Amino acid sequence: MKKISFPFILLFVNFLGFSQTKTIDQKVTELLNKMTLEEKIGQLNQYTNDANPTGPLVVNPNKEREIKGGLLGSMLNVNGADRTRKYQELAMQSRLKIPLLFALDVIHGYKTTFPIPLAEAASWDLQAMEQSARIAATEASASGIHWTFAPMVDISRDPRWGRVMEGAGEDTYLGSKIAFARIKGFQGKLGDLNSVMACTKHFAAYGAVTGGREYNSVDISNRMLWEVYLPPFKAALDAGAATFMNAFNDINGIPATAHKYLQRDILKGKWNFKGFVVSDWGSIGELVTHGYSKNDTEAAYSAIMAGSDMDMESNSYRNNLAQLVKDKRVPIATIDDAVKRILRKKFELGLFDDPFRYCNQERQDAAINNPEHTKIAREIAAKSIVLLKNERNILPLSKETKTIAFIGPMVKPKRINHGFWAVNLKEVDSTYIVSQWEGLENKVGKTAKLLYAKGCDIEGTNKAGFQEAIDIANQSDVVIVSIGERYNMSGESKSRSNIHLPGVQEDLIKELQKTGKPIVVLINAGRPLIFNWTADNMPTIVYTWWLGSEAGNAIADVLFGDYNPSGKLPMTFPREEGQIPIYYNHFNTGRPSINEEKLYKSSYIDLPNTPKFPFGYGLSYTTFNYSNLKLSKTKMKTSETIEVTLDLTNIGKYAGEEVVQLYLQDKFATLIRPIIELKDFQKLKLGVGETKTIKFIIDNQKLSFYNEKLEFNSEPGDFNLMIGSSSEDIRLKSSFELIK
Repeated sequence: MKKISFPFILLFVNFLGFSQTKTIDQKVTELLNKMTLEEKIGQLNQYTNDANPTGPLVVNPNKEREIKGGLLGSMLNVNGADRTRKYQELAMQSRLKIPLLFALDVIHGYKTTFPIPLAEAASWDLQAMEQSARIAATEASASGIHWTFAPMVDISRDPRWGRVMEGAGEDTYLGSKIAFARIKGFQGKLGDLNSVMACTKHFAAYGAVTGGREYNSVDISNRMLWEVYLPPFKAALDAGAATFMNAFNDINGIPATAHKYLQRDILKGKWNFKGFVVSDWGSIGELVTHGYSKNDTEAAYSAIMAGSDMDMESNSYRNNLAQLVKDKRVPIATIDDAVKRILRKKFELGLFDDPFRYCNQERQDAAINNPEHTKIAREIAAKSIVLLKNERNILPLSKETKTIAFIGPMVKPKRINHGFWAVNLKEVDSTYIVSQWEGLENKVGKTAKLLYAKGCDIEGTNKAGFQEAIDIANQSDVVIVSIGERYNMSGESKSRSNIHLPGVQEDLIKELQKTGKPIVVLINAGRPLIFNWTADNMPTIVYTWWLGSEAGNAIADVLFGDYNPSGKLPMTFPREEGQIPIYYNHFNTGRPSINEEKLYKSSYIDLPNTPKFPFGYGLSYTTFNYSNLKLSKTKMKTSETIEVTLDLTNIGKYAGEEVVQLYLQDKFATLIRPIIELKDFQKLKLGVGETKTIKFIIDNQKLSFYNEKLEFNSEPGDFNLMIGSSSEDIRLKSSFELIK
């Protein structure tokens, strides 16, 4: 009897223990039932640290008292293990001891700074982008951060908009792939110590603001919304995005913060999003300024009923929600749903088990001083550089070059290489940032004589430094000129009507050209710039964007051939602002301009339709040959696929990487379709003389689009298939038919 009863007792005890294990949802419900209305509303509030605001600051002297009272759910702009611990200790003095969430704009790195997101998108390297987000999460989470306000997945076709630097460019397919990769990188397995919650922003269509002007209106059709602007958000959700942030703009007359169709019908309804939505800075209160809400009370009502769960910095929920519930205008179930979404994430992060698990000074010190992170940042920065011209094969430079003149306002400064949205760290100074001058010194400083002249400022009309620059150019074997826009000319609230090279920088290049010396032009920017004279007259141009803390070393690696550039443009570069918005996948119109025909054609009388540099464009030091295109069939049903194969051969003198791009055109449909659309790509590395066979699969998904009823379907008909090195450099063509 004893032999039977002991195992039985163990089984019963195990079953009892299992039955008492609570799910996160059960824990959330139990906690919610203990909360007062004021405590619930407290979870829906987020305040900034007054010392490091990233928006219009409203000083609140009662923050610490409210934290102790359990009346705050999250703080932003508090970073560092010691500082986050201080505030978390205050939260642990509250009645229910609900931990705070600490959020920060970790956009392209924490201490180790990677290229700005638009530059990283130019790498077309999804694995690299996931890796950089993972390192950013590792460093940020070790410094007390639970939540990053990234990635920005807004599609934008307007380089005047300063926030293009924060996204992945103009293309929906590429942007969706990058959104997925970055979410995976930031979050990993949510709750692991090296993970942070991602925040997909800005929901939605912020990149389509009128005139490229920050915070402006958006007026687009629902079909355009679904086809162009929503897919990257859906990709982020599919990757497991924990949170979404709504946008500042109105969409077709309704501010995104109060847009029920976006937040409740699509995000939380059709897409079944289980995370929570945070407003952008003060955007709930700004519903009054929009002219959408009569006052702050009505703004709070509109936002919470539309699905905005957390109020960042407007105090609209804090001051108004309790009365709205008491007046029975806002159901308590609506408040409870928002609170549950936030509490669920705090449980998933493990903060109820250990509120201080992210506040470890020893782990912080190890993470932000990891040399492996520096090495990877250098590699990704090199991958992000785009070679625009190399007509005389000046690049790569020989390491035997005797004298090099390095000229320009970007050569010696450090901080500018970070670009916009870099984290301001009190723990470290800027000595870890590698300037472009230091990168050159590290590469050839012991074998070559390096000469420097600033030449001119980024802005202004002062040409006093020209002569010094000309003098050292005359003493050199090769001249490198580093120019561009200020690092903070691109970013939030940095829209520009004039995106030409600022100041007299292009005049400096004109003078240096007269020396007859070989010249390499480096252009540093957070957006596509216009530099027509330089583009037409300089044989060698390298677009370096803003590359982060390893910028100097990465640029030197490319200049001297230790890395063969492989970047491709994720945005179209216009000839003039008058072409904007300009993008590669436009419609044909009934009167297309063929070979720049102008009379009674869709064209400008004073400018070509074509861009200066097209989407997907970028050169290499080597040459790739595309050949042997084969399709497994020329007719397919919607249930079938077509296998596409081709051979890629490196016929040049250097090993290198190529981004092979597959485009499709739906020739005839019930709604007109773009002349060309990116539908797949692969990035491959080939040694000299090496050939690789590439395979793509075309399925019905790639052939589908949103019709007038917003149904995502394909239609039978003919399709053109194009494979090339850019949207305008098509090397191989074929066609096939989709049949019923």
